[in-house]
Amino acid sequence: MLLRHGFNSCGFAFFSLFLGLLLPSITGRELKYVVLVYRHGDRNPVSTFPTNEVKEHVWPQGYGQLTTRGMRQQYQLGKFIKERYKDFLSDEYKRNEIYVRSTDYDRTIMSAQANLAGLFPPKKNQIWNKEIAWQPIPVHTVPLSEERLLYYPVRAACPKFGKLLKETLGSKTVQEKLKSHMSLLGQMAANLGYEVTDLLDFNSHKLWNAYDALLVQKKHNQPVPRWATDEVMDNLKNLLAFSINAMFGIHKREMKSQLQGGLLVKDILDKMTEATQATDGRKMLMYSAHDMTLVALQVALNVFKEQLPPYAACLFFELHKEDSGEFTIEMYYRVRKYDPPHALVLPGCEAACPLQKFKELVSPVIPKDWQAECNS
Repeated sequence: MLLRHGFNSCGFAFFSLFLGLLLPSITGRELKYVVLVYRHGDRNPVSTFPTNEVKEHVWPQGYGQLTTRGMRQQYQLGKFIKERYKDFLSDEYKRNEIYVRSTDYDRTIMSAQANLAGLFPPKKNQIWNKEIAWQPIPVHTVPLSEERLLYYPVRAACPKFGKLLKETLGSKTVQEKLKSHMSLLGQMAANLGYEVTDLLDFNSHKLWNAYDALLVQKKHNQPVPRWATDEVMDNLKNLLAFSINAMFGIHKREMKSQLQGGLLVKDILDKMTEATQATDGRKMLMYSAHDMTLVALQVALNVFKEQLPPYAACLFFELHKEDSGEFTIEMYYRVRKYDPPHALVLPGCEAACPLQKFKELVSPVIPKDWQAECNS
């Protein structure tokens, strides 16, 4: 009797220990909220340069418009999001689960719509036309004159940023880089039909727009000048990646980020914090934006590697609730269709960064009073 009692006690203790070890693996950590920030899909060039023989009439719908290739890219991204979060989002669209916002550009609004077509094809009673595997889903915007969250750089309403840009252009790091590329810039100015000073103006975007036009023409089998060799294009790409990094970072990165990408960092963290207590069923926030949006955000987080975001590149921010009850943030970056998203680690933290620690680490780039800081 004693032996049986002893065995039962030991057996119960062992079972309790085993169950205690097993339960965490059964319950696991819980995904609570997701924020997505992506670049629109493939588009026509946004403008041209004086010597370019390819004019706007060549491009369907004109400059800056989303192409059918761009629509397919976003549709595929939507399908990828659906598969990645199939155990998190409902299989069919539910308005309380997702909120979508876009900048007020045709290409970003259309990208969001194409993305949502892949993410939420109509199911059951949502099928309103059997010949169209699509349903309308709201995409919200604000007027460009009021956009402070998704379109960068914000200049007109932020004089201090202009001052910091001038300082950056005069900094030793930037001046040395420009000096090493003056031969290239002189050659490019002559080829494009500009003065060198035009290409050195951060605010004009002339060099960026010319590079973009050449790149898009090549992708779409339109003629490109003989001087636009692969070597020239690679050199331009590297110089532009550096220039964009300099615009948002390098010199006084934290101060500039408070006026630019830090606005979006703050918004994401505010939404994540709300999600720790929310009971409204919201699971996902989707932002359809631009390459500069992703760059400004990555520079603010100090994870930018001077790689220009390709079309449909997507940043994922995931809020998890750990078994301990602690909330953590994980960041991922999907660059191309066939490459899985890779983890981005906030400097000073681990991949699954505790929410509170994340806030502390990014606090130097979070604006406290953006308008006052812009006018200081």
